[in-house]
Amino acid sequence: MKTDLIYSGKAKDIYATTDDQQIVAVYKDQATAFNGGKKEEVVGKGRLNNLISSLIFEKMEAAGIATHFIKRLSDTEQLNKKVDIIPLEVVLRNITAGSFSKRFGVEEGIELATPIVEFYYKNDDLDDPFINDEHVAFLDLASAEDLAYIKAETRKINDFLKDLFAQIGLRLVDFKLEFGYDKDGHILLADEFSPDNCRLWDADGNHLDKDVFRRGLGDLTEVYEVVLAKLQEVK
Repeated sequence: MKTDLIYSGKAKDIYATTDDQQIVAVYKDQATAFNGGKKEEVVGKGRLNNLISSLIFEKMEAAGIATHFIKRLSDTEQLNKKVDIIPLEVVLRNITAGSFSKRFGVEEGIELATPIVEFYYKNDDLDDPFINDEHVAFLDLASAEDLAYIKAETRKINDFLKDLFAQIGLRLVDFKLEFGYDKDGHILLADEFSPDNCRLWDADGNHLDKDVFRRGLGDLTEVYEVVLAKLQEVK
């Protein structure tokens, strides 16, 4: 099924398949932070990210959220619909943390009365700059209609995920999404959803996400194993 390598990223390699509308994502044992400035091999991370992401995508699909997910092929491989990625990183923040706190000079841990949606231009050479709707229009990244859909879908996903993580005693602080167009022009949630692209805190404020690697707080795979085990308990 898997044929030529299409793209090699920080966390995944993407392969073509014998079906030109499907791709295989192979999750790597690699952790990166600060736009690749910090990079380490972390044995077992690819398996954990794939299992967590596959499980969450399955639950999203069951809840009526349109994603590129088809099925998990193995511990490290996932079969996805081929999409043209919209070069936007869509970030939703429920609680102040990370770059948001630094940018506005506020402490981490403040619950936002209304979740905030942010856009970043997906461009490694420019270090993924923060942009707004008018920048999106100028760069012709998405139409106003599609941007409105992406915002609404991101908020819908947030409602679903906040409830999911609350069931296992975790707070969804923030997360990053990517979307893409399928062959019919429909917008689908793409990439992955794992502790690599979200912040999760337990009731005591402990990090169960990639901040463990960014900030040198402990063993990344141990933390991801905890998240996976908790998610597997949800019926």
